[in-house]
This record gives sequence, C-alpha cells and structure tokens, in this order.
Amino acid sequence: MKCGIVVFPGSNCDHDCYHILKHILNQETHWLWHKEEANLESFDLVVLPGGFSYGDYLRPGAIARFSPIMNSIVRFAKGGGKVLGICNGFQILLESDLLPGTLIQNQSRKFICKNVSVRIENPDTPFTRQCGEKRVLEIPIAHHQGSYYIDPFSLNQLEENEQILFRYCDTEGNVSAESNPNGSVGSVAGVTNEQKNVMGLMPHPERCADPALAGMDGQIIFKSLISNS
Repeated sequence: MKCGIVVFPGSNCDHDCYHILKHILNQETHWLWHKEEANLESFDLVVLPGGFSYGDYLRPGAIARFSPIMNSIVRFAKGGGKVLGICNGFQILLESDLLPGTLIQNQSRKFICKNVSVRIENPDTPFTRQCGEKRVLEIPIAHHQGSYYIDPFSLNQLEENEQILFRYCDTEGNVSAESNPNGSVGSVAGVTNEQKNVMGLMPHPERCADPALAGMDGQIIFKSLISNS
C-alpha cells in the first residue's frame, strides 16, 4: 500500500503515523508538504495527522483547510481515494466538508489526555474490516476541541447510513454519559462519509500500534486499510 502523510506547520503526530506505516507495518510511505499540490493518483491512502496545524488559530483546521495540499486531497477523496484524519486531521476534514458535522470544545472545557474505550459500530468499511462488530478497542485521546456535534436529524441520517464507525464506551462496550469523555453527541468518536472512503476519528490509533509500547489496538485500523488495498 502506498501511503502519504501530510505535514502541516504545527503537526506533531506526523512522524508517529509515518513510523507505524513504514517501519512497523512495512508499507511504502511518503511525506506530503502542505504548501504543494500533489498528484495523488498512485496513492492508496492519505493520512492527515494530529497536532495543531497552523497553531489552531481561528479554530482547529480552519486555516489548514485552505492549504494547497487540501485541493489535491479533496480531488483524491472525491475520486474514491482513502483518506484518514486523526484528531486535528479529523478537524481539517470537517472544515473541508469531506465529513459531516463539527467539533466543539470538550464539555469539561479542559484538555483531555488519557486512554479511552471505543466500540466498533460498523465493521464493513476499509477502516474497520478487521475489527469485528461491537469489538471494544482501547485507544488514547488528546484534545481540547474534540466534542463531536451534529444536529439530531443529521445524526439520525448517519445512523441510517452506518456512517458512525466508533463510539465511546466503557470496557464492556456499554455506551453511557459516564463513558463519553468529551460530551460528543451520540458518544460519536469517529465517522465516515457516505461512500465510506474518508474517515475521521478523535482517538489516536498511531499511539497504540507499536509493539514497543503498551497497547496494540490501534494497529488493527491500519491493518484493515492494508488488507483492503
């Protein structure tokens, strides 16, 4: 699988994603610079990593959405190319209208950095094909503006179209207010577009995908993409 990792000024998880895909999972991996449009036709996957693109001025992802590389990524996504946005990358995909909804400040008004449990809602996508329905994964989060919001009618549409891929839950897979770390509507942790080729999530799978570190649950998301390439 040929992968591209976007580098924005302020990205701080780009090297993590590169390391997992290239050195741990042995995939062909390249850097994509934010100031340059690129021909992405030969790529199988583009990753927008976490961090604070352009310092998160205005609001997270608002400036990155206008960077030249995003013109290429929008064309790539609309042509069926697979795009994964993690944390700040998710915020950028929402700002670019490649995914529905928005992300607002955590309900606690505080930055949250901890491991959380998420439940697989739809195992039949390129991002979750090896996960299994209702499987519970333990994945870290690290964000201040990570509470997913969408109006009730649109949330119902996401449900009907099976676009909700991950929900915050407890270790047994039960969804409740107590297991929702940031106040996201419907306990949504990750969604996809209607075509199921663009996905964004707030948890960081790249931070739990290296055998040298504690936890390996994030690796299954990357392996799902590899098996589908």
